[in-house]
Amino acid sequence: MVVQNAVETTGKYLRDFLKAESAGGIVLMVAAFLALVVANSSLSDWYLNTLATPVVFTVGGTGIEKSALLWINDGLMALFFFLVGLEVKREVLTGQLSSWKQASLPLFAAIGGMALPALVFLGINWNEPENLAGWAIPAATDIAFALGILALLGSRVPVALKALLLAIAVIDDIGAIAIIALFYTPGVQTDMLLSAAVVFVALLLVGRVKIGSRIPYVILGVILWYFVLKSGVHATLAGVALAMTIPLHDRNGEKVLEHMEHGLHPWVAFLVVPIFAFANAGVGLLDIEVSSLLAPLPLGIAMGLVVGKQIGIVGFAWIAEKTGIATLPEGISWMQIWGLSLIAGIGFTMSLFIGNLAFVSPEQIAAVKLGVLSGSLVAALGGVFILRAASKPAA
Repeated sequence: MVVQNAVETTGKYLRDFLKAESAGGIVLMVAAFLALVVANSSLSDWYLNTLATPVVFTVGGTGIEKSALLWINDGLMALFFFLVGLEVKREVLTGQLSSWKQASLPLFAAIGGMALPALVFLGINWNEPENLAGWAIPAATDIAFALGILALLGSRVPVALKALLLAIAVIDDIGAIAIIALFYTPGVQTDMLLSAAVVFVALLLVGRVKIGSRIPYVILGVILWYFVLKSGVHATLAGVALAMTIPLHDRNGEKVLEHMEHGLHPWVAFLVVPIFAFANAGVGLLDIEVSSLLAPLPLGIAMGLVVGKQIGIVGFAWIAEKTGIATLPEGISWMQIWGLSLIAGIGFTMSLFIGNLAFVSPEQIAAVKLGVLSGSLVAALGGVFILRAASKPAA
């Protein structure tokens, strides 16, 4: 009975998550579309000027001044990364990544889905040294966007396939977080980083004694974010670090981590990520020629998302299955895995985020947006076509 209740509870959380994530993906699509409309209309100057507007926040003579765009990318997105961290911790401790049997297939698929897109990008841009910093851009998968696309297919997509995509995307997020920490941190202020470490230890102690109140986590989390921002390490990683300190249960047995995750999820899905999409997806399309799409930077990103993801996910999953390391979920075909690999090629949020870390030139950032949007669009359309052909709607 206990096992049955645990399974039912896990299934409920998974269904709720997929439902909310899918709805968030649809809102994300609308926000990206609006950004493109505004950026290619008479409102384009207003759009760019608003994002460039300086915003100052000062407390006791100490403050931070950033453009509105950077407040979104460094501040609001810290909440996104906090939620990602909570999801990763839950999946590793109690979810689909808690055992080798469950984690082996998505682990191999995710490794291939990160490595091959990066290699495709590097192959296309090898003779363009100014572009090589963008190698990680096509390695990312946007889980909200991807599940939003799957939601449009309804009962044609089995829950097991959605769960597999979710597990791959969680591992993908772990990889993206590691990449940001290791490769996109240009310089470090040691004193600020040490201050952040002290705050992190304090958070660990709070989590260790299983305090259920959110107040100490919020207060210390904001202080941690400030010190990480000032240290030179990207501020959003403070969100991940904070998530790692949140206990599964408090001293009374209440599910602290899951309650935080479910409480934060709607705010991130329906506010934070759409705002990020609106602020970052706007790119002028009116003067774009075919040659612009075929330039090495956007082409490398698009081909990485479309071709690299397919080869990486399907290829590594096939190797894992044939060597006996992993098995396909019951009722899932290789054609459905192929369709999933294309849907995983929707990079959007994390790809745009990494692009902003990799480049500062407006021309390169515009090329990144073009590559991410075109590659994600082709991947989405291809994935829908394959999954429709591979799956029949449930009776």
